[in-house]
Amino acid sequence: MEMMDNIFAKRIQAVPRSFIREILKVSLDPAVISFAGGLPNPAFFPIAALRQAADQVFAEKGIAALQYSSSEGDIGLRQLIADRYLAKKGLTVDPDQIIITNGSQQGIDLLAKVLLNPGDRVLIEEPGYLGAIQSLSLYQPRFVPVPLEVDGLDIPRLQSVCAEGQVKMLYAVPNFQNPSGLTYSDANREAVAAVAGGHRFIVVEDDPYGELRFFGQSARSFAHYLPEQTVLLGSFSKIVAPGLRLGWIVAPGWIHEKLLIAKQAADLHTSSFAQAIIGRFLHNEDLDRHIAGITAAYGRQCRALQEALARNLPDEIRFTRPQGGMFLWGILPEGMDSMALFAEAVTEKVVFVPGDPFYTGKTGTAAFRLSFTTVDAQVMEEGAQRLARALAGYRQKLHPRSEDPLPVPRAR
Repeated sequence: MEMMDNIFAKRIQAVPRSFIREILKVSLDPAVISFAGGLPNPAFFPIAALRQAADQVFAEKGIAALQYSSSEGDIGLRQLIADRYLAKKGLTVDPDQIIITNGSQQGIDLLAKVLLNPGDRVLIEEPGYLGAIQSLSLYQPRFVPVPLEVDGLDIPRLQSVCAEGQVKMLYAVPNFQNPSGLTYSDANREAVAAVAGGHRFIVVEDDPYGELRFFGQSARSFAHYLPEQTVLLGSFSKIVAPGLRLGWIVAPGWIHEKLLIAKQAADLHTSSFAQAIIGRFLHNEDLDRHIAGITAAYGRQCRALQEALARNLPDEIRFTRPQGGMFLWGILPEGMDSMALFAEAVTEKVVFVPGDPFYTGKTGTAAFRLSFTTVDAQVMEEGAQRLARALAGYRQKLHPRSEDPLPVPRAR
């Protein structure tokens, strides 16, 4: 069919394709070592327990498990989620505040539908989660990036941009942030909440990785400081299995009704069958024990990657040291472009995610993201060596007449 220039809505025209989804195509080659996709390790998907749960659902509910259900989601599952907020975060959440969603990604979309008009100012971490950037872009906001420091958002910059005009919302991943792996301190969270309270904008706290802690102490939720302006997003994707597509959104009552209307308009409700399975699974299994197994393995994989990078890459490349989660964030020396390094890395059959997709207004960035969750420890050494060869090839193209060797890596 001949292209019809005016057929597409303006909102879709400027939304980029997911760079990670494009990288996954390259990763299908079994010879490629991929540090790119932020995928949970399938070795920890509880297949037997979920199969048992599904059998029990059919035995207990029969055909009713396949019928339409409420838009809010199963009340039993919502109660289990509320109970876990109290046990793990000290937050009192009414189950009626919770809406079950198709992953926490849908929660981002619903919030944008309810809150954003074209041109509204949205605060986003810099670097920020590219899935949120892509989802929010559909609603044509004006992104206002706020740089991340080692302990959270740059507070002076946050105060400055808020003084420049009305802000609708802040989207943040305060625990083991994607892509940086950084975690906000309690002091930083309290300072962010104070700014949000003063300027009356919504804080969206997305926390898919928060239970995957290797070491250190948990920090408080924004909801402790600002309950009526904080929306919480959560997910079973990283702690059970992503294919279930089960997440949730917790919102103050004054926002909840509008979110429920948006949910009804989007898809009526999240799969009642999947909700029943995860509900039965949670009743049957010790979720804390299951998560502890995942966390211990991810901690070992994270350390293995850090050690392999220290052995093979020059010390001038800096990496974050996350307390948990799924990612390391690397910074190349000034003047280098991670997109160009990525092109060289593909030829060495190793891939990562360059920094550009995590920024809303920058290109040619020197940063890049590595995920360690699906790479075996013994493969990480070879992956780091391939990255070192890619770096050497890239530097040779940058400085073709230089014969200076790469700086010698030092133990970190």
